[in-house]
Amino acid sequence: LHTSRARVFVYMMRQDDPRKCTASLLVTKRLATPVRRLSAMRGDPIVLNPVSPRFLLRSDATDAIRSGVMAIDCSWEKAEGVFMAQFRGRNRKLPALMAANPVNYARIGRLSTAEALCAALHIMGFTSQARELLSPFGWCGTFFDLNKELLKDYARSENEEIVVRIEMEYCLEKSDTDA
Repeated sequence: LHTSRARVFVYMMRQDDPRKCTASLLVTKRLATPVRRLSAMRGDPIVLNPVSPRFLLRSDATDAIRSGVMAIDCSWEKAEGVFMAQFRGRNRKLPALMAANPVNYARIGRLSTAEALCAALHIMGFTSQARELLSPFGWCGTFFDLNKELLKDYARSENEEIVVRIEMEYCLEKSDTDA
């Protein structure tokens, strides 16, 4: 557990209905800082990118404190094209987790922006900040119920090989339709 807090950013692409956009609510509640232009980002943030070859690990926490963690808020329908670009920063993918949001409930890997940031914070050891980040959503508890053991195991993982082993143990493979 960290006593420091990670800096949380959201690159807003404005592709979703703002009333259903979890990133917009995080910004409104001041739980995340909006990024309007990627060129305005300073430092080398951790960028949550589902097509990155590297997994996010607890060891990334120091970078999250120093430069922040940033989610790219885009529509799942356009995600493939968006994430083919390499974003400046330390691109990391999250390990397989189940969504609790009403749109993609229990689908592996189809996390909302808020869920992705929450998972990233939890894996890096910022557990209270992770809970605070997801607290505005009625399904917050469900996210932790669905992923409790996974989050605990991922947070203990010292390297990417262990993360892959955990995914295999839990039989969590993203299908082509979930990617």
